[in-house]
Amino acid sequence: MKRRDFFRNGLLTTVGFGVLGSRPILGTPLTHRQLDGVKNIIFMVSDGMSSGTLNMADILMRNKLGQSSTWISMYESGELKRSLMDTASANSFVTDSAAAGSSWGGGHRVNNGALNIGPNGEAHKPILQKFKDAGKSVGCVTSVQITHATPASFCVNQNSRNAMPEIAVDYLKLKFDVMMGGGQELFDPSKRADGRDLYADFQKDGFQVAKTKAEMLKATAGKPLMAVFTEDGLPYAIDRENNEDLKRDIPSLAEMTEKTIELLSKNQKGFVMQVEGGKVDWAAHANDAAAILYDQVDFDDAVRVAVDFAAKDKNTLVIVTTDHGNANPGMFNPGSKNAKFETLFDVKCSNEHLLKQINANMSNAQMIEIIQHHQNVAISKDEADTLRKSFSMGEDGLYNTSKLPMELFGGMLSKHNAVSWANTNHSGDYVELAAFGPGSDRLPGFVKNYELHNFLLEVAGVSKREFASAL
Repeated sequence: MKRRDFFRNGLLTTVGFGVLGSRPILGTPLTHRQLDGVKNIIFMVSDGMSSGTLNMADILMRNKLGQSSTWISMYESGELKRSLMDTASANSFVTDSAAAGSSWGGGHRVNNGALNIGPNGEAHKPILQKFKDAGKSVGCVTSVQITHATPASFCVNQNSRNAMPEIAVDYLKLKFDVMMGGGQELFDPSKRADGRDLYADFQKDGFQVAKTKAEMLKATAGKPLMAVFTEDGLPYAIDRENNEDLKRDIPSLAEMTEKTIELLSKNQKGFVMQVEGGKVDWAAHANDAAAILYDQVDFDDAVRVAVDFAAKDKNTLVIVTTDHGNANPGMFNPGSKNAKFETLFDVKCSNEHLLKQINANMSNAQMIEIIQHHQNVAISKDEADTLRKSFSMGEDGLYNTSKLPMELFGGMLSKHNAVSWANTNHSGDYVELAAFGPGSDRLPGFVKNYELHNFLLEVAGVSKREFASAL
């Protein structure tokens, strides 16, 4: 079975808490080639990816498809330089995505919730602004809102990650070359509190605006592109691939990545882009095994697109990592012949999608039948009764706006699919960091997150001196 048919066939430190600067140099001295500068950088983030997420997605792919994930196969072949990264923020061992992304974006650790604004109010110029000033094309691709913490951390200065309406306006001012993701409510005048039609403003300022996959594919180089496909985040990959309407209108992360590379690579001075698999993090918060594994596969497909381009181009550095762990899922007691874990091979939707089809008025038999059909497991009558009662109680949780019993259901499914969870929030783990292409040999075996900022500037041959002062 070919990799592109994966979904179509049924699967759809010491830590200091002050404001830390970057070390001037990482690894060995620059070679002559690197002094000229790596032309392109593709920085890829599987947001909230614990090591268990990477492991289980690879196991799933090996046993469903007979081939490993791009990430692990490149570890096996030695093509990826491997490192560990300390992910702490300025005020916590456990970071959020805003502070984690800002460590890369601004080169300093900031408090959780802030975007490139230090604890004392200092503003650190974001890295995509620096690369834009150096003449490169820049852009971001994500499966959540394009104004969300991780893409925003490479682009803007804001005291709070929650200032997403203001971040959307910041993007208009910055005029970056390609921005793709969700978040229509941040651009639509009927959804914005100020009634501003940002879509119209972007078009007036020379942007191409795309709201569907077809419109994205028609975009041409020469004019910047703002592509916003859905309200909120994009659908989970498992839901998109099992719904023909969604699959027609909403691109995969790999498709967005491929199109962005096509557009940005027209610049003879090169490009820098960030790619985020943001729904991996949301699935971890929800303890949703099907959602997290297939969004990790979706991310891995995007990694393959980036690596294929870099292998042909030979002057592109690809960084593959995560900003922090989340929920620390793992496989336990997979059952005889791994039958429990293999139920995930034929799952048809995310837990979120499934729970929206269930209500407290259903009988146990109806609930059991729906779950059997969509999740490929048979829960007991007692479990069905517990689940039905939970709807009247509601459940808090990040990104769980409908107050669905996500944690309860995820825990209930654990004994059926063999995926267990440590929590519903971020962890303080050291995380995977890998590099492919020119400059990758300079990646040390252990890195503090904020050190990557100068590392990227150095391998690209962009001087830090002109950016030494605050904004």
